[in-house]
Amino acid sequence: MLIRDAEPGDHADWLVLWLGYLDFLGERLAPEVTANVWQGIMEPARRFRARLALVGGRVCGFAIHHPHVSTWSIQPDCYLEDLFVAESARGLGLGRALIEDLVAIARANGWERLYWMTGQDNHRARRLYESFTASDGNLRYRFRL
Repeated sequence: MLIRDAEPGDHADWLVLWLGYLDFLGERLAPEVTANVWQGIMEPARRFRARLALVGGRVCGFAIHHPHVSTWSIQPDCYLEDLFVAESARGLGLGRALIEDLVAIARANGWERLYWMTGQDNHRARRLYESFTASDGNLRYRFRL
């Protein structure tokens, strides 16, 4: 297993995973939104990144995250916005490895917190997440404009 930053040549492999992730979530995005995600990963000024998990040279998972300033601390926080592992690679520890990788990056950069959200019914993911930390009990509200 290898975890590294996404590179321009990873687009096709990332796209297959991204579309699998959207399907898993039951979501549909316009192609221009997906293109914008990849563009944002590739542009340093956009401030979000993707770490990829590879097994045997094949991209099998990703963690899209972005550090940001916070009103709750002096040091930045890091939001893990999207974490996904291909169905064929589940059970190999890639999700855990991707989170541990971000923990190491966060510590090396002096970030205050790493946080994420998941669906209440995503029991498999919640087992993984709760092996790191308990839920803080917050609920998300999303107001579309």
